[in-house]
Amino acid sequence: MDLVVQKFGGTSVGNLERIERAAKRVISAVEKGKQVVVVSSAMAGETDGLIELAKRITQFPNEREMDMLLATGEQKAIALFAMTLRKLGYPAVSLCGWQVPIVTDDVHTKARIRKIGVQRLKNLLKEGYIPVVAGFQGVTEDWEITTLGRGGSDTTAVALAAALGADCEIYTDVTGVFTADPRIVPNARKIPYISYEEMLELASLGAKVMQIRSVEFAAKYGVRIHVRSTFVEEEGTWIVPEEEIMEKVAVRGITVDTKESRITVVRVPDRPGIAAKIFKALGEAHIVVDMIVQNVSHEGFTDMSFTVNRNDAPKAEEIVRKVAQDIGAKEVVRDDRVAKVSIVGLGMRSSYGTAAKMFEVLSKNNINIMAISTSEIKISCLIEEKYAELAVRALHEAFVEDGEEIKVETE
Repeated sequence: MDLVVQKFGGTSVGNLERIERAAKRVISAVEKGKQVVVVSSAMAGETDGLIELAKRITQFPNEREMDMLLATGEQKAIALFAMTLRKLGYPAVSLCGWQVPIVTDDVHTKARIRKIGVQRLKNLLKEGYIPVVAGFQGVTEDWEITTLGRGGSDTTAVALAAALGADCEIYTDVTGVFTADPRIVPNARKIPYISYEEMLELASLGAKVMQIRSVEFAAKYGVRIHVRSTFVEEEGTWIVPEEEIMEKVAVRGITVDTKESRITVVRVPDRPGIAAKIFKALGEAHIVVDMIVQNVSHEGFTDMSFTVNRNDAPKAEEIVRKVAQDIGAKEVVRDDRVAKVSIVGLGMRSSYGTAAKMFEVLSKNNINIMAISTSEIKISCLIEEKYAELAVRALHEAFVEDGEEIKVETE
């Protein structure tokens, strides 16, 4: 019997009516002869509301207690989902992360999955039950509740699919992965098939459809993911191995991340070991650093800038200020009014003129570039946040709508 993991995001379970619609999706698959394991996010807005409650107590809540608090959102959703399936005549059992169990490391609020026990799920499926698993949460070896970071329900679903040898369906409020955010670019196109590598870059660069670690899991274990809408019956986007991609265009998609902050350490002594001290302190606090730019040294001093996720910016600034005092830097400046715009595509490996064209498009729209980072299949530019949507529309027009201007060499 075919086995599938179906994950429903917050908008898909946003109220009781939507939970029932999602439950009918599950039932439809069961009636077609499939076994289904459900993974549910918290109801839309639930996690944000819990975070706001905590922030009303303190700006920096204890991370262990945050996990205890945030895990309640998914627990509420899975109970309601299982009740709905039972009402519709299908036996279901809700399970928290620790009941599966989904075992993680002990990094609270950003835990990583170490192993998954699937025997209980297999037993429930054999007995005719539909397991409804809480996304986003796990448990340490010492029975401490952990969470996997925002969007972590995607990771839960893909990890379960990998452990069970199943395909994974991600149900959301969009019909698939698009060449750009349709709210910014109305004529953005749905992408039928996209490679793990391309999706990994898009997810890491601000695309909100999939969480980055879920794509990493899929790539590592070969899980095929179907991203589709809860609300309409149509094919979505398949995330698959590169060898299944027939068309390797230069640019598959354009994305923007407006959740970036730039931190600049001004007048840093230019000597060996200084950068290591700054970034070691950030690494020990589990803060991910993205773009790094160091100016040319002048009279033995330089300025060093880097970007972090805006949620981590207050903590990062606090850490860097302490290091700056120790190393004799002049000051630390934080700018939350930046955005990162990126182009991504497998064809960039064998294309020419891509970077030049991107910079030219931004220049023609009077958009200044503050920093640049690249990989084999992506180019990212840090710009002022007020130009974010203009940049996306201009780049989409240049690369997707007029994509034939970039030549891709074939072997």
